[in-house]
Amino acid sequence: MDIEVLGALSVRKNGLSIAPTAPKPRQVLALLALHSDQVVPLATLAEELWDDTPPRSARTTVQTYVMQLRELIGEALARRDGECRTAKDVLVTLPGGYRLETDPTESTVDFREFERRATAGHRAMDAGDHTGAARLLREALALWTGPALTGVHQGSRLRTEAERLEEARLAALDRRIEADLRLGRHRELLSELTVLVSRYPMHEALHGQFMLALHRSGRRSEALGAYQRLRATLVAKAGLEPSAALGRLQMAILAARPGTPVPDGSPAGQLPTEQQLPTEQQLFTEQLAARAS
Repeated sequence: MDIEVLGALSVRKNGLSIAPTAPKPRQVLALLALHSDQVVPLATLAEELWDDTPPRSARTTVQTYVMQLRELIGEALARRDGECRTAKDVLVTLPGGYRLETDPTESTVDFREFERRATAGHRAMDAGDHTGAARLLREALALWTGPALTGVHQGSRLRTEAERLEEARLAALDRRIEADLRLGRHRELLSELTVLVSRYPMHEALHGQFMLALHRSGRRSEALGAYQRLRATLVAKAGLEPSAALGRLQMAILAARPGTPVPDGSPAGQLPTEQQLPTEQQLFTEQLAARAS
């Protein structure tokens, strides 16, 4: 079984889609797919479909949706000669809930592969292997084709899962950009970061990375302008000042000798006045991680 949720929902068996077009059965499949090989309680499915007000017929209705999914699974199984499993073996009924079974030897599950590669990338970063981290995190991010669960109506459960996946994506993106900055790829990052800070106008880590990339490219005044725009947005929309670590990064840029760019491919430490900048980036990244935890 091939499961994709990092973009449009796709669940295929033997090359045939088993994703229904009707909204509620599609929700049921999405939740089962996100928890494949685990039991999803009936109460969890009901909460996803109807929030806190399930109808009296909730159990029967969910059973109907499961039957519809099994019909699609049965059609997909029939495409393979010698298939001995039935639809009930793939979408299993268990006490209190259901489980969607995958075969580890034949299945691809994109969000699990993303988590595997992203975890390896984070470990490489922690070990100081910036080249390996950048590669692994780039591979993980390439698995995304759009916002998670595109085309699926999301109740409370799926919304939570989509937000969790998006946070993991942003964390991987943050570390990948940090790895590229440490490899001296500041000029190559500018166009990407310009788009990202526009898309996430209150994301401090991305703005800090944008400031670093601008400053190391010899665009000190633009780096300081990026800080002022972020500050104005935070104050206007959240009543907050930028974090102390980001403020220290601004002060470090202010203290640097103006008009002195960092040559392409050289480490930031080549300029004595910039030796603290990687440390500042690390500080505010760790501070944001601490807030999230």
